[in-house]
Amino acid sequence: MTAPAPVPPTTAATAPATAVPPAPAVPTSFTGAAAPYRGGDPYADYRTADLPFTHLVDLADRRLGASVIAANDEFFAERENMLKPGPAAFDPERFGHKGKIMDGWETRRRRGTDAGRPHPAEDDHDWALVRLGAPGVVRGIVVDTAHFRGNHPKAVSVDGTSLPGAPSPDDLLADEVTWTPLVPRTDIGGHAANGFAVDAERRLTHLRVRQHPDGGIARLRVYGEVAPDPGWLAALGTFDLVALENGGRVEDVSDRFYSPAVHTILPGRSRRMDDGWETRRRRDRGHDWIRYRLAEQGEIRAVEIDTAYLKGNAAGWASLSARDDGPAADDWTEVLPRTRLQPDTNHRFVLPAPVVATEVRLDILPDGGISRLRLFGSLTDAGAARLTARHRRLGG
Repeated sequence: MTAPAPVPPTTAATAPATAVPPAPAVPTSFTGAAAPYRGGDPYADYRTADLPFTHLVDLADRRLGASVIAANDEFFAERENMLKPGPAAFDPERFGHKGKIMDGWETRRRRGTDAGRPHPAEDDHDWALVRLGAPGVVRGIVVDTAHFRGNHPKAVSVDGTSLPGAPSPDDLLADEVTWTPLVPRTDIGGHAANGFAVDAERRLTHLRVRQHPDGGIARLRVYGEVAPDPGWLAALGTFDLVALENGGRVEDVSDRFYSPAVHTILPGRSRRMDDGWETRRRRDRGHDWIRYRLAEQGEIRAVEIDTAYLKGNAAGWASLSARDDGPAADDWTEVLPRTRLQPDTNHRFVLPAPVVATEVRLDILPDGGISRLRLFGSLTDAGAARLTARHRRLGG
């Protein structure tokens, strides 16, 4: 069984983004530098907090397709490091020809214009452009400066925008693009998870991260809700109604001990054991479960339950129930009866009749895990109409 992860957490035509009033952010940051590293566990003096939004999906997850597509400077450490899954690592003995190798994005030290003005100007800053893995509404941002103690930025700011297609860095930096402030320029602390609640009710596709005036950021996490393009889903017709990238989400789960339930709706097949969902061993007569909400009301016609890389710890049996929002929302209907699962196997089931639902519950017996759940079908007319209305409301 896997151990729980440490807490430290072609150019297309574009159109100008619609101006949106600045949204205030409520910072929960850790100001000030951290003490120099003195040996031992580098996370022993790491500063963090119980942030209220980290249960949401990370829209900047590399596994969703997120990318740092440009940065003005990455002299000491590459920009792509910011989106790595898992906490930043630290090796005090690791140096390269440019100096200390850090697991994050680190720029060179800024200087003034001449001997009379050796310090950076007030507005000097470094920047990176981030494409979200799935467009969505941002509810919280964590700028993690783990292991950056005397070399973290003094302050950071984050803005967002929404552009169609696959815009290039030049497209995003064009004068006509409007950026919505998500995190105003705010002092942050070194070796800390600097968290910011965001209130910007808008669908975003890209972020601009700025560090003032320079320094290093270990990880960037962008928590929120996926807001899929209803036009794309309509063109697909049949798609995975519970996939994270299509707007599905985990609403609740019985056990989060070894790995999170959200892994079960990530893109692609699992590539290792901890890329799925695994529970602790039960010592009672109960069972484990995950409850999901679909992208919108849809007709489910086929189901996949994958146990890839779960061999001695796969769930023994599974069943699937569904319900639709409405007066009888508490009534669950079994759509897939209790079925024996095989280890390291993708199981496919064609339902005898389409099932209309907004929520599903996967029950596994007695414990163990699965790697992926797929629910293939299409939106109902009512579901498609609600999704389109939300898309317009969010500026899509």
